[in-house]
Amino acid sequence: MQISVIIPLLNEAESLNELYARIKKICTQENLSYEVIFVDDGSTDESWKVISELTAENTDCVRGIRFAKNYGKSQALNAAFKAAQGEVVITMDADLQDFPEEIPALRKMIVEDNYDLVSGWKRKRYDSVLTKNIPSKLFNWAARKTSGVYLNDFNCGLKAYKNQVVKAVDVYGEMHRYIPVLAKNAGFSRITEKEVPHQARLYGRSKFGMSRFIRGFLDLITLWFVSRFGSSPMYFFGSMGTLMFIIGFFSAFWIIITKLLKVFYWHEPAILVALNPLFYLALTVMILGMQLFIAGFLGELIVRLKRDQRKEDYNILQYLNIK
Repeated sequence: MQISVIIPLLNEAESLNELYARIKKICTQENLSYEVIFVDDGSTDESWKVISELTAENTDCVRGIRFAKNYGKSQALNAAFKAAQGEVVITMDADLQDFPEEIPALRKMIVEDNYDLVSGWKRKRYDSVLTKNIPSKLFNWAARKTSGVYLNDFNCGLKAYKNQVVKAVDVYGEMHRYIPVLAKNAGFSRITEKEVPHQARLYGRSKFGMSRFIRGFLDLITLWFVSRFGSSPMYFFGSMGTLMFIIGFFSAFWIIITKLLKVFYWHEPAILVALNPLFYLALTVMILGMQLFIAGFLGELIVRLKRDQRKEDYNILQYLNIK
């Protein structure tokens, strides 16, 4: 199979038939073998009914995955990635703001130009300037500086991947924004972007608010830390703890030596070490250093015990046309 198109969705019943018709049309015109995987992320409208009808009418190329409740886009993508069979995997949103007509060009960049991942770039957006465009620009700037992956639009849902990439990355939490970074960390360095068109939403309303950018920045910090120290937290906590302990120890040592010199060598009056507030500050730094060191040691043990044992954090209620 040449193409797997993955569409995570939440309450997008009005757009699904039109979206599938456009995908089918372009794949037929280009003579591409394909499958479309709809992932219903806990919709409360008629979305699953529409998906059920599409899978019944197109048993050979339409699949459905239904979550028991709303778990989030990352979990939806993770479940679909496991089921995808296409040589090239393409993700897009269900709201018709992404253009299925971009599928052939994206596939060509993967197959012929040998890119591992191609991310869409919506240079001109038809979203609210204050609530989406400006926060998105700030978010993308921070993501570029922190991750070292230089894309203009991390949030674009329209992306293309080699099948090996989606099988290698583990998308969880809110990490769908950072799949290019996860791919890079997994060893897939041929990452680029393609400018794609964007249009205003035709049906319904956006499911994402300003809170997603706050979560996004927090996830970015998490990803930065995990990418550098996730496999060995002792490198971070151990080094920080050791440094703090050394600073605290020599500070306390200097306070004690200064006290002894004043009393026995310079014959000057000196306050008791126990009455010197700097002594307690030095002890506090030493204690914090020891705690950080222990945290790193325990983190190292947990990483080694739990590696490759993480359970999926979603519950799939039903599969359609997926073996």
